[in-house]
Amino acid sequence: MDTPSPPRSKRTQCDYTLGFKLAVVDEVEKGDLTYKQAQAKYGIQGRSTVLVWLRKHGKLDWASSRSSTMSKQPETPAQTIKRLEQQLKDAEDRQYLMEKMMDIIDQEYGGSLRKKYLSELPDRLKPKK
Repeated sequence: MDTPSPPRSKRTQCDYTLGFKLAVVDEVEKGDLTYKQAQAKYGIQGRSTVLVWLRKHGKLDWASSRSSTMSKQPETPAQTIKRLEQQLKDAEDRQYLMEKMMDIIDQEYGGSLRKKYLSELPDRLKPKK
């Protein structure tokens, strides 16, 4: 009943020359290969080895994330409008949700949890009828 497991091949650590690393990085940066294709082509075992080489030896800025490079550029007016419209929509959705929650609480527990702001205002600030 015991099935023998296939023998595992022992992984070995390889040391690559600087020239080899630079050649692989150059191929990836030119667009000839993706980093995964370079791994397969040259038999590089580590999953992130080529990425580390790209960050260390590459000419492109692989270390910084996309969001940080995008945040350095000033927002265009159209982007500002779109961002503000989304924030307004989110605020309106939150307000709607809060009102519905208050309605449900009022129905289930009776009474009103809403504050009565006008009754607490001084007479000089109350709206005139």
